[in-house]
Amino acid sequence: MSYFIARRLAGFLLTLWAVSVVVFAVMNVLPGDPALTILGIDSTEEARAALRARLGLDQPVILRYLDWVAGALRGDFGESYSFGVPVSGLIAERLPLTFSLALSGMVVTVLLALVLGITAAARHGRPGDWGIMLLSQMGIAIPAFWLSMLLVLLFAVKLRWLPPGGFPGWGDPVAALRSLVLPTAALALVQSAVLARVTRSAALEVMRLDFVRTARATGFGSRHVLWRHVLPNALVPIVTIVGLQFAGLVTGTIVIENVFYLPGLGRLLFQSIANRDLITVQALVMLFAALVVTANFLVDIAYVVIDPRLREARG
Repeated sequence: MSYFIARRLAGFLLTLWAVSVVVFAVMNVLPGDPALTILGIDSTEEARAALRARLGLDQPVILRYLDWVAGALRGDFGESYSFGVPVSGLIAERLPLTFSLALSGMVVTVLLALVLGITAAARHGRPGDWGIMLLSQMGIAIPAFWLSMLLVLLFAVKLRWLPPGGFPGWGDPVAALRSLVLPTAALALVQSAVLARVTRSAALEVMRLDFVRTARATGFGSRHVLWRHVLPNALVPIVTIVGLQFAGLVTGTIVIENVFYLPGLGRLLFQSIANRDLITVQALVMLFAALVVTANFLVDIAYVVIDPRLREARG
């Protein structure tokens, strides 16, 4: 068990290092001069050279990479070209909103998908199963940004139940939560469609096993059998998809935040790209990639926690 975790941890750290190399290389081979972007086309070459020296852009690429990694390990990603403040401060300011949106989207996705998937499996071959699968297929086909606009038209413009966008801040918790309802729904409805189909397939496979028939023969009710015997044994493929979907949620927040005009990391990324603020883009891309890699690492560890057979094999 400890050897398995150590091996996964080594792979996790190696993957993070490889991601950092790729992100830094891509950001530093893009055409354009950040000094020219910051100072404008009317600036002199002397001023641009002085700014490059101040930003460290005149150093060799290897030294710049090592300085960037060393700073990132300390939580220092440098100073934003366009905002003129430390990038770590920008991230710390906007991270709570993005984290809240991703977390709420993940919770709603898992709960909704488990209920729909188990319900469809329990009604296999009947109208309830067909209806849920039809809805899930529609959810897979609908892009999140288009669903966001439909939700805004219905609940914000027509019914006026919820705000169409913006974020009032955490000073008013009720208003803040109301502003996150539609973005969370746009994220969760699309992601839960995929997870519901996986849950149904995994549950149907487990329901054909002998121990489920034995549990039913002993007199347990259908609900008890589904939630106490079928679902726990179907969790391994479900957890796999949840880990993969976390990447979809992270990238989905980038689009959703811009649709709903939320001041999170996704909107900061778009603003930084528009301003050619490469050092901020570099830090944000690395952060998003690290979140995805971390989620996959936690999924690997969750396997041996969920399934005793895997725990015994790893031991």
